[in-house]
Amino acid sequence: MSKKLLITEKPSVAMEFAKALKINTNRKNGYIESDEWIITWCVGHLVTMSYPEAYDEKLKFWRLDTLPFIPQEWKYEIIPQVANQFNIVKSLLQREDVTEIYNAGDSGREGEYIQRLVFMMAKPNPNAQIKRVWIDSQTEEEIIRGITEAKEQSEYDSLSDSAYLRAKEDYLIGINFSRLLSIIYGKKVAREIQEEKASISVGRVMTCVLGMVVTREREIRNFVKTKYYKIIGEFGNDVSTFKAEWKVNEKSKLFESPKLYNESGLKKEEDAKQLIASLAGKKAIITELKKSKQKENAPLLFNLAEIQNECTKRFKIKPDETLEIIQNLYEKKLVTYPRTDARVLSSAVAKEIGKNLNGLVKGYKDEEIQNLLNKMITEKYSTNLLKTKYVNDSKITDHYAIIPTGQGYENYEKLPELQKKIYNVIVKRFIAIFYPPAEYNKISLTIDVDGETFNTSGKVCTKQGY
Repeated sequence: MSKKLLITEKPSVAMEFAKALKINTNRKNGYIESDEWIITWCVGHLVTMSYPEAYDEKLKFWRLDTLPFIPQEWKYEIIPQVANQFNIVKSLLQREDVTEIYNAGDSGREGEYIQRLVFMMAKPNPNAQIKRVWIDSQTEEEIIRGITEAKEQSEYDSLSDSAYLRAKEDYLIGINFSRLLSIIYGKKVAREIQEEKASISVGRVMTCVLGMVVTREREIRNFVKTKYYKIIGEFGNDVSTFKAEWKVNEKSKLFESPKLYNESGLKKEEDAKQLIASLAGKKAIITELKKSKQKENAPLLFNLAEIQNECTKRFKIKPDETLEIIQNLYEKKLVTYPRTDARVLSSAVAKEIGKNLNGLVKGYKDEEIQNLLNKMITEKYSTNLLKTKYVNDSKITDHYAIIPTGQGYENYEKLPELQKKIYNVIVKRFIAIFYPPAEYNKISLTIDVDGETFNTSGKVCTKQGY
């Protein structure tokens, strides 16, 4: 009997696929097998690029005359710590009864790379058809859809090529520049940090980020504080008063004066006081009054960078920790795929968005969220997003924005408190896009006092909306 083999990136994901396919028997060493399916898994990376000494033993020593090191043919090797699982996956890939192989690695460039390395080293049964499963969440419905609609793996060759290219670029930059700078500056750095030896690590991403940090730190250290003086006028009558800020203009006594620090400030306190004294008791005339109404829509949905920024501000955690938490929420079926650049939804997802909302209504027991959802229902807010800024197929590459699936609540209560809070942030951002915009009355005033101009503006929220 022919078999279908499905390979995921990690064991926990494999269990979700097994559950969706109703496979709960025959758990073996490193895989699960039923009459129709075999499900196995990687444990992250099983294969890695070989270090230079694998090409030539002499390259183990860091020398200038061996740089740059640029392989003509690239070598790869099995990571020793996970060799046992690789051998299990390899033996399954080569089984003659396997006629279909499903690559169910994480739906992104890195997930593609992990699986392609395994296929490259394991050499699957040449008679087997290889397909790619691409999913946006780990709900049962999405897993079944991903398997049913799996495409030929060759359709993802461009993604694979980009993953290989990025890895080679990282390797060449890291190996060559780390060795070069360590040889030239290693001793000097060692003396500075009072160590016997020192190596300098260089990377395609980390060195650029370090450069940005250093540049900013230098700006901070070299910044010279300069005190300057602004003039704030208080206007009104016995009933009410308001404040407005002085700003130089062409009619001003100080127009293009060297006494100015900028258009709204003076270098010296005495000059500011002189101007104040010259205006004291003078008549103030409103020369311009503008009234307007302003609407403000809810912000776009979260992509990975946006939720990382939000969690750093709210919870004081590092971006890596945020990613780890949202990855866990994804694996618990609570949110969609986290490694996304998009802040919008696809039109296909938008048409089915009611399922996510209904899932929240039925499954999520948070009182605040239920009140927000009930308000949507009682006030009949539209759930049609198709012609809004929150839906844009052209701004989606691999995945749409991070949103709640409306499922997975059997896992929610077991989550640590911080993970619950982050899930709540994602849910609120999602619900907000269905709410009407906030509305404001905005007013701006220009006041003339003896040829000097003062400006003020303000706004009042008349409808809270989202």
